[in-house]
Amino acid sequence: MRTQKKRKLLCFAGLALLLLAVALLAEQLSPYDPNQQNYEMALQAPSMAHPFGTDRYGRDMLSRVLAGARISIFSALAVVLASSVLGTGVGILCGYAGKVLDTVLMRIADVCLAFPGLVFALAIAALLNGGTISAVIALTAVSWPKYARLSRGQTLAVRQEDYIAAARLSGDSTLQILVRHVLPGIGSQILVTAMLDVGTMMMELAALSFLGLGARPPAAEWGSMMSGGRSMLQTRPWVVLTPGIGIFVTVAVFNLLGDALRDYLE
Repeated sequence: MRTQKKRKLLCFAGLALLLLAVALLAEQLSPYDPNQQNYEMALQAPSMAHPFGTDRYGRDMLSRVLAGARISIFSALAVVLASSVLGTGVGILCGYAGKVLDTVLMRIADVCLAFPGLVFALAIAALLNGGTISAVIALTAVSWPKYARLSRGQTLAVRQEDYIAAARLSGDSTLQILVRHVLPGIGSQILVTAMLDVGTMMMELAALSFLGLGARPPAAEWGSMMSGGRSMLQTRPWVVLTPGIGIFVTVAVFNLLGDALRDYLE
């Protein structure tokens, strides 16, 4: 059983690494310039020359999808990394120190959690005038309380363990205890949550871009590409379906990787 779980984990980890490699090498893999317009080739159906067809400006959809992978995937990873680091740091401090710090920071987290996540992110992104960086900041501001709550609960349980008491008696400082003992003790749960969160953040980033508050044209981002082609869904479906398939595949791979990691760690 353990071997099967390890094989499953390695399989999906390999697929995730493949997606990251495609995103990194998008410029080398793209058959055309993703931003080059050619109105004579506008809205061409998929063919040998353009496997994913072209958009209303005659830009090659395959090249646009590959270029969009870099923005979409790495933006989602940036949100997950920032929110998990910030939230975990806050949660560990609150769970270990307690008292006033715990009360103040957890009440702030409760206020953030009281708002619908995407609506709150839309408001923040609009205040920041939109753009990819604004979308990343907005989703980080919405997502960190989840990690803070999770890491606080785990820290409250871990700090009662005998090895924490032994570390105190041996003269370790609070920072040493948090870094050497508490963080490794709760790290697996945080890692699994973060991995499962990649797909969610990607869809929310796509939603912000679809509504005009994420990546801005002519930048190739899957959500904005779907927004630009939504009026042609019935007549030129490839303009919307190709970036949509990119989102679907990436979200599925990272969700399956998170499930495999959770099964393996358990």
